[in-house]
Amino acid sequence: MTQMTTLANAMLVMPDGVRRGAITFRDGLIHAIDDGAGVPAGALDCEGDLVIPGLIELHTDNLERHIQPRPGVDWPHTSAIIAHDAELAGVGITTVFDALRVGSLISTGRGYGEYARGMANEILAARKAGVLRVNHLIHLRAEVCSETLTSELEKFGPEDNVGIVSLMDHTPGQRQFADLAQLRRYMRGKYGLTEDEFQVHVEVQTALGNRVRAAHEQATVAAARALGATLASHDDTTAEQVVDSARHGAAIAEFPTTAEAARACCEQGIAVMMGAPNLIRGGSHSGNVAARDLAEDGLLTVLSSDYVPSSLLNGALILGDLWGDLARGIATVTSTPAQATGLTDRGRLEVGARADVVRVHRFGTSGAVQGTWVGGRRVA
Repeated sequence: MTQMTTLANAMLVMPDGVRRGAITFRDGLIHAIDDGAGVPAGALDCEGDLVIPGLIELHTDNLERHIQPRPGVDWPHTSAIIAHDAELAGVGITTVFDALRVGSLISTGRGYGEYARGMANEILAARKAGVLRVNHLIHLRAEVCSETLTSELEKFGPEDNVGIVSLMDHTPGQRQFADLAQLRRYMRGKYGLTEDEFQVHVEVQTALGNRVRAAHEQATVAAARALGATLASHDDTTAEQVVDSARHGAAIAEFPTTAEAARACCEQGIAVMMGAPNLIRGGSHSGNVAARDLAEDGLLTVLSSDYVPSSLLNGALILGDLWGDLARGIATVTSTPAQATGLTDRGRLEVGARADVVRVHRFGTSGAVQGTWVGGRRVA
Protein backbone atom coordinates (compact mmCIF):
# COMPACT_ATOMS: atom_id res chain seq x y z
CA MET A 1 0.00 0.00 0.00
CA THR A 2 1.45 3.37 -1.05
CA GLN A 3 2.36 5.67 1.84
CA MET A 4 3.26 9.27 1.04
CA THR A 5 4.59 12.07 3.25
CA THR A 6 5.41 15.63 2.24
CA LEU A 7 7.48 18.07 4.29
CA ALA A 8 6.83 21.55 2.91
CA ASN A 9 8.01 25.12 3.48
CA ALA A 10 11.39 23.82 4.62
CA MET A 11 14.98 24.87 4.10
CA LEU A 12 16.24 21.79 2.28
CA VAL A 13 19.95 21.07 2.78
CA MET A 14 20.90 19.71 -0.62
CA PRO A 15 24.34 18.42 -1.69
CA ASP A 16 25.14 21.75 -3.38
CA GLY A 17 23.48 24.21 -1.02
CA VAL A 18 20.30 25.18 0.82
CA ARG A 19 17.00 26.09 -0.80
CA ARG A 20 13.40 26.53 0.31
CA GLY A 21 11.11 23.81 -0.88
CA ALA A 22 9.22 20.61 -0.21
CA ILE A 23 10.29 16.98 -0.16
CA THR A 24 7.96 14.03 -0.70
CA PHE A 25 8.71 10.42 0.11
CA ARG A 26 6.74 7.36 -0.86
CA ASP A 27 7.26 3.68 -0.11
CA GLY A 28 10.52 4.35 1.73
CA LEU A 29 12.20 6.46 -0.96
CA ILE A 30 12.43 10.15 -1.78
CA HIS A 31 9.85 10.62 -4.53
CA ALA A 32 9.99 14.34 -5.35
CA ILE A 33 11.75 17.57 -4.41
CA ASP A 34 10.06 20.86 -5.31
CA ASP A 35 11.03 24.51 -4.88
CA GLY A 36 8.99 27.17 -3.11
CA ALA A 37 7.34 27.96 0.20
CA GLY A 38 3.94 26.54 -0.64
CA VAL A 39 2.26 23.99 1.60
CA PRO A 40 0.14 21.53 -0.39
CA ALA A 41 -2.95 19.99 1.17
CA GLY A 42 -1.98 17.20 3.53
CA ALA A 43 1.67 18.30 3.78
CA LEU A 44 3.49 19.04 7.03
CA ASP A 45 4.37 22.74 7.24
CA CYS A 46 7.97 22.90 8.48
CA GLU A 47 7.74 26.67 8.99
CA GLY A 48 11.22 27.29 7.62
CA ASP A 49 12.98 24.59 9.64
CA LEU A 50 15.94 22.77 8.13
CA VAL A 51 15.31 19.42 6.49
CA ILE A 52 18.46 17.34 6.17
CA PRO A 53 19.42 13.75 5.35
CA GLY A 54 19.40 11.33 8.27
CA LEU A 55 22.66 11.39 10.22
CA ILE A 56 25.08 8.47 9.83
CA GLU A 57 27.12 7.53 12.91
CA LEU A 58 30.25 5.47 12.23
CA HIS A 59 31.70 5.15 15.73
CA THR A 60 29.77 5.35 18.98
CA ASP A 61 30.42 4.06 22.49
CA ASN A 62 26.92 5.07 23.54
CA LEU A 63 25.61 1.51 23.82
CA GLU A 64 28.22 0.80 26.50
CA ARG A 65 26.75 3.60 28.64
CA HIS A 66 23.32 1.97 28.51
CA ILE A 67 24.69 -1.52 29.24
CA GLN A 68 26.73 -0.31 32.20
CA PRO A 69 24.92 2.74 33.62
CA ARG A 70 27.01 2.46 36.81
CA PRO A 71 30.34 0.75 37.49
CA GLY A 72 29.72 -2.94 38.04
CA VAL A 73 26.09 -2.79 36.81
CA ASP A 74 25.26 -5.02 33.82
CA TRP A 75 21.88 -3.76 32.61
CA PRO A 76 19.64 -6.19 30.65
CA HIS A 77 21.04 -5.95 27.15
CA THR A 78 17.84 -5.93 25.11
CA SER A 79 16.49 -3.08 27.21
CA ALA A 80 19.80 -1.22 26.82
CA ILE A 81 19.82 -1.69 23.04
CA ILE A 82 16.25 -0.38 22.71
CA ALA A 83 17.02 2.67 24.88
CA HIS A 84 20.21 3.38 22.91
CA ASP A 85 18.24 3.09 19.65
CA ALA A 86 15.53 5.48 20.83
CA GLU A 87 18.13 8.03 21.91
CA LEU A 88 19.74 7.95 18.48
CA ALA A 89 16.40 8.42 16.71
CA GLY A 90 15.64 11.40 18.94
CA VAL A 91 18.81 13.24 17.87
CA GLY A 92 18.44 12.53 14.16
CA ILE A 93 20.74 9.53 13.72
CA THR A 94 19.13 7.14 11.24
CA THR A 95 22.06 4.78 10.56
CA VAL A 96 24.49 3.65 13.25
CA PHE A 97 27.51 1.39 13.30
CA ASP A 98 27.49 0.04 16.86
CA ALA A 99 31.12 -0.23 18.01
CA LEU A 100 32.02 -3.54 19.68
CA ARG A 101 35.53 -4.44 20.82
CA VAL A 102 37.06 -7.72 19.66
CA GLY A 103 40.24 -8.94 21.32
CA SER A 104 40.40 -9.63 25.06
CA LEU A 105 42.89 -9.86 27.93
CA ILE A 106 42.14 -12.91 30.04
CA SER A 107 45.41 -13.62 31.84
CA THR A 108 45.58 -10.39 33.82
CA GLY A 109 43.51 -9.30 36.78
CA ARG A 110 42.93 -5.95 35.08
CA GLY A 111 41.90 -7.41 31.76
CA TYR A 112 38.59 -7.64 29.99
CA GLY A 113 36.69 -10.55 28.55
CA GLU A 114 35.02 -11.39 25.28
CA TYR A 115 31.59 -9.87 24.65
CA ALA A 116 31.28 -8.77 20.99
CA ARG A 117 29.84 -11.97 19.54
CA GLY A 118 27.09 -12.19 22.12
CA MET A 119 26.26 -8.48 21.91
CA ALA A 120 26.12 -8.61 18.12
CA ASN A 121 23.67 -11.51 18.38
CA GLU A 122 21.41 -9.42 20.60
CA ILE A 123 21.56 -6.37 18.31
CA LEU A 124 20.78 -8.50 15.26
CA ALA A 125 17.92 -10.26 17.07
CA ALA A 126 16.36 -6.91 18.01
CA ARG A 127 16.77 -5.73 14.44
CA LYS A 128 15.15 -8.89 13.06
CA ALA A 129 12.26 -8.55 15.50
CA GLY A 130 11.54 -5.06 14.18
CA VAL A 131 11.80 -3.34 17.56
CA LEU A 132 14.54 -0.89 16.53
CA ARG A 133 13.80 2.51 15.04
CA VAL A 134 17.03 3.17 13.14
CA ASN A 135 19.28 1.08 10.93
CA HIS A 136 21.92 -0.77 13.00
CA LEU A 137 25.14 -2.17 11.54
CA ILE A 138 28.14 -3.61 13.38
CA HIS A 139 31.54 -1.94 13.83
CA LEU A 140 34.21 -4.33 15.11
CA ARG A 141 37.02 -2.54 16.95
CA ALA A 142 39.95 -4.93 16.67
CA GLU A 143 42.34 -4.54 19.60
CA VAL A 144 45.84 -5.49 18.45
CA CYS A 145 47.25 -5.59 21.99
CA SER A 146 45.15 -8.53 23.14
CA GLU A 147 45.29 -12.29 23.51
CA THR A 148 42.19 -13.49 21.65
CA LEU A 149 41.74 -11.21 18.64
CA THR A 150 42.08 -13.81 15.89
CA SER A 151 39.70 -16.31 17.47
CA GLU A 152 37.09 -13.62 18.15
CA LEU A 153 37.23 -12.31 14.58
CA GLU A 154 36.70 -15.82 13.26
CA LYS A 155 33.28 -15.93 14.96
CA PHE A 156 31.86 -13.31 12.56
CA GLY A 157 30.62 -13.91 9.02
CA PRO A 158 29.07 -11.98 6.11
CA GLU A 159 25.58 -12.53 7.57
CA ASP A 160 26.42 -10.34 10.60
CA ASN A 161 26.07 -6.92 8.93
CA VAL A 162 29.60 -5.91 9.86
CA GLY A 163 30.13 -2.61 8.07
CA ILE A 164 33.41 -1.39 9.62
CA VAL A 165 36.45 -3.13 11.08
CA SER A 166 38.93 -0.78 12.76
CA LEU A 167 42.53 -1.51 13.71
CA MET A 168 43.28 -0.32 17.25
CA ASP A 169 46.60 -0.59 19.06
CA HIS A 170 46.57 0.46 22.69
CA THR A 171 50.02 -0.92 23.45
CA PRO A 172 51.86 1.43 25.86
CA GLY A 173 54.04 3.75 23.83
CA GLN A 174 51.87 3.44 20.70
CA ARG A 175 49.40 5.87 19.14
CA GLN A 176 46.96 7.20 21.77
CA PHE A 177 49.28 5.97 24.49
CA ALA A 178 52.49 7.28 22.92
CA ASP A 179 52.75 9.59 25.93
CA LEU A 180 53.18 7.29 28.93
CA ALA A 181 52.36 10.17 31.28
CA GLN A 182 48.80 10.21 29.88
CA LEU A 183 48.57 6.44 30.22
CA ARG A 184 49.83 6.68 33.79
CA ARG A 185 47.08 9.17 34.69
CA TYR A 186 44.45 6.96 33.06
CA MET A 187 45.56 3.66 34.59
CA ARG A 188 46.31 4.97 38.07
CA GLY A 189 43.07 6.97 38.11
CA LYS A 190 40.88 4.09 36.89
CA TYR A 191 42.48 1.19 38.75
CA GLY A 192 44.31 2.87 41.63
CA LEU A 193 47.65 1.38 40.61
CA THR A 194 50.83 2.11 42.50
CA GLU A 195 53.78 3.29 40.43
CA ASP A 196 55.37 -0.16 40.64
CA GLU A 197 52.13 -1.80 39.47
CA PHE A 198 51.89 0.67 36.60
CA GLN A 199 55.44 -0.14 35.49
CA VAL A 200 54.64 -3.87 35.51
CA HIS A 201 51.53 -3.18 33.43
CA VAL A 202 53.57 -1.24 30.88
CA GLU A 203 56.19 -3.99 30.62
CA VAL A 204 53.64 -6.80 30.24
CA GLN A 205 51.48 -4.98 27.69
CA THR A 206 54.42 -3.71 25.67
CA ALA A 207 55.77 -7.24 25.39
CA LEU A 208 52.34 -8.56 24.36
CA GLY A 209 51.80 -5.85 21.73
CA ASN A 210 55.22 -6.36 20.21
CA ARG A 211 54.71 -10.13 20.11
CA VAL A 212 51.28 -10.17 18.41
CA ARG A 213 51.17 -6.93 16.40
CA ALA A 214 52.09 -8.26 12.98
CA ALA A 215 49.86 -11.34 13.18
CA HIS A 216 46.90 -9.42 14.59
CA GLU A 217 47.14 -6.66 11.98
CA GLN A 218 47.20 -9.29 9.24
CA ALA A 219 44.21 -11.12 10.72
CA THR A 220 42.21 -7.89 11.03
CA VAL A 221 42.84 -6.80 7.45
CA ALA A 222 41.89 -10.28 6.22
CA ALA A 223 38.71 -10.26 8.33
CA ALA A 224 37.61 -6.89 6.93
CA ARG A 225 38.00 -8.23 3.40
CA ALA A 226 36.18 -11.47 4.17
CA LEU A 227 33.31 -9.61 5.82
CA GLY A 228 33.02 -7.06 3.03
CA ALA A 229 33.59 -4.32 5.61
CA THR A 230 35.29 -0.94 5.36
CA LEU A 231 38.68 -0.93 7.09
CA ALA A 232 39.49 1.94 9.42
CA SER A 233 42.65 2.90 11.24
CA HIS A 234 42.53 4.27 14.78
CA ASP A 235 44.60 6.97 16.50
CA ASP A 236 47.17 7.42 13.73
CA THR A 237 49.91 9.61 15.18
CA THR A 238 52.69 9.77 12.57
CA ALA A 239 52.89 9.95 8.79
CA GLU A 240 54.61 6.57 8.84
CA GLN A 241 51.62 4.99 10.57
CA VAL A 242 49.34 6.51 7.94
CA VAL A 243 51.45 4.91 5.20
CA ASP A 244 50.86 1.56 6.94
CA SER A 245 47.13 2.29 7.17
CA ALA A 246 47.00 3.04 3.45
CA ARG A 247 48.95 -0.13 2.68
CA HIS A 248 46.37 -2.13 4.63
CA GLY A 249 43.59 -0.50 2.60
CA ALA A 250 42.07 1.77 5.28
CA ALA A 251 39.39 4.11 3.94
CA ILE A 252 38.74 5.94 7.24
CA ALA A 253 41.10 7.30 9.90
CA GLU A 254 39.39 7.39 13.28
CA PHE A 255 40.61 10.25 15.45
CA PRO A 256 44.17 10.90 14.21
CA THR A 257 45.98 12.38 17.18
CA THR A 258 48.18 14.90 15.33
CA ALA A 259 47.88 17.35 12.46
CA GLU A 260 50.78 15.52 10.80
CA ALA A 261 48.78 12.30 10.69
CA ALA A 262 45.59 14.03 9.52
CA ARG A 263 47.43 15.74 6.68
CA ALA A 264 49.04 12.47 5.65
CA CYS A 265 45.60 10.81 5.62
CA CYS A 266 44.23 13.44 3.26
CA GLU A 267 47.23 12.98 0.99
CA GLN A 268 46.53 9.23 0.94
CA GLY A 269 42.82 9.72 0.20
CA ILE A 270 41.76 8.45 3.65
CA ALA A 271 38.72 10.16 5.20
CA VAL A 272 39.62 11.90 8.46
CA MET A 273 37.05 11.32 11.22
CA MET A 274 37.12 13.42 14.37
CA GLY A 275 34.93 13.48 17.45
CA ALA A 276 32.15 16.04 17.61
CA PRO A 277 32.68 16.37 21.40
CA ASN A 278 36.27 17.48 20.65
CA LEU A 279 34.89 20.14 18.29
CA ILE A 280 32.19 21.35 20.67
CA ARG A 281 34.43 21.41 23.75
CA GLY A 282 37.14 23.27 21.87
CA GLY A 283 39.75 20.53 22.17
CA SER A 284 40.55 16.92 22.93
CA HIS A 285 39.94 15.69 26.47
CA SER A 286 43.10 13.55 26.17
CA GLY A 287 45.45 16.21 24.83
CA ASN A 288 45.35 15.26 21.14
CA VAL A 289 44.92 17.62 18.19
CA ALA A 290 41.83 19.83 18.25
CA ALA A 291 39.12 19.02 15.72
CA ARG A 292 38.56 22.72 15.07
CA ASP A 293 42.20 23.17 14.05
CA LEU A 294 41.87 20.34 11.52
CA ALA A 295 38.60 21.80 10.23
CA GLU A 296 40.15 25.22 9.75
CA ASP A 297 42.98 23.60 7.79
CA GLY A 298 40.55 21.66 5.59
CA LEU A 299 41.65 18.31 7.02
CA LEU A 300 38.39 17.12 8.62
CA THR A 301 35.91 15.19 6.48
CA VAL A 302 33.75 13.09 8.85
CA LEU A 303 32.34 13.70 12.34
CA SER A 304 31.47 11.05 14.93
CA SER A 305 29.47 11.59 18.09
CA ASP A 306 31.88 9.20 19.87
CA TYR A 307 30.31 9.23 23.36
CA VAL A 308 27.60 11.97 23.08
CA PRO A 309 24.94 11.18 20.42
CA SER A 310 23.48 14.69 20.38
CA SER A 311 26.89 16.13 19.50
CA LEU A 312 26.70 14.81 15.93
CA LEU A 313 24.07 17.27 14.73
CA ASN A 314 25.43 20.20 16.73
CA GLY A 315 28.96 19.52 15.51
CA ALA A 316 27.81 19.56 11.88
CA LEU A 317 26.01 22.88 12.43
CA ILE A 318 29.16 24.34 14.01
CA LEU A 319 31.21 23.23 11.02
CA GLY A 320 28.67 24.78 8.67
CA ASP A 321 29.08 28.10 10.49
CA LEU A 322 32.87 27.78 10.61
CA TRP A 323 33.12 27.11 6.87
CA GLY A 324 30.29 29.44 5.88
CA ASP A 325 28.73 26.48 4.10
CA LEU A 326 25.93 24.62 5.86
CA ALA A 327 25.73 21.93 3.16
CA ARG A 328 29.41 21.13 3.64
CA GLY A 329 28.99 20.90 7.40
CA ILE A 330 25.99 18.59 7.12
CA ALA A 331 27.87 16.43 4.60
CA THR A 332 30.37 15.44 7.33
CA VAL A 333 27.58 13.50 9.08
CA THR A 334 25.59 12.35 6.05
CA SER A 335 26.98 11.92 2.54
CA THR A 336 30.68 11.66 3.42
CA PRO A 337 30.31 8.84 5.99
CA ALA A 338 27.88 7.12 3.61
CA GLN A 339 30.44 7.27 0.82
CA ALA A 340 33.26 6.09 3.07
CA THR A 341 31.32 2.95 4.02
CA GLY A 342 29.76 2.17 0.65
CA LEU A 343 26.20 3.12 1.61
CA THR A 344 25.18 4.41 -1.79
CA ASP A 345 21.44 4.55 -1.06
CA ARG A 346 21.44 7.25 1.63
CA GLY A 347 23.12 10.37 3.00
CA ARG A 348 21.66 12.94 0.61
CA LEU A 349 18.35 14.56 -0.33
CA GLU A 350 17.93 13.19 -3.82
CA VAL A 351 15.07 11.56 -5.71
CA GLY A 352 15.43 7.79 -5.44
CA ALA A 353 17.49 7.82 -2.24
CA ARG A 354 16.28 6.23 0.99
CA ALA A 355 13.83 8.48 2.79
CA ASP A 356 16.02 8.89 5.87
CA VAL A 357 15.16 12.49 6.68
CA VAL A 358 15.36 14.79 9.70
CA ARG A 359 13.60 18.07 10.46
CA VAL A 360 15.70 20.42 12.59
CA HIS A 361 14.77 23.70 14.27
CA ARG A 362 17.90 25.83 14.44
CA PHE A 363 18.65 28.13 17.35
CA GLY A 364 22.10 29.54 17.92
CA THR A 365 24.78 26.89 17.39
CA SER A 366 22.36 24.15 18.38
CA GLY A 367 19.59 22.31 16.62
CA ALA A 368 16.49 20.63 18.02
CA VAL A 369 15.20 17.62 16.10
CA GLN A 370 11.50 18.08 15.32
CA GLY A 371 11.05 14.80 13.47
CA THR A 372 13.02 11.79 12.25
CA TRP A 373 11.95 9.52 9.39
CA VAL A 374 13.71 6.23 8.58
CA GLY A 375 12.79 4.67 5.26
CA GLY A 376 9.86 7.08 5.12
CA ARG A 377 8.47 5.99 8.51
CA ARG A 378 8.41 8.51 11.32
CA VAL A 379 10.35 7.17 14.31
CA ALA A 380 10.79 10.28 16.47
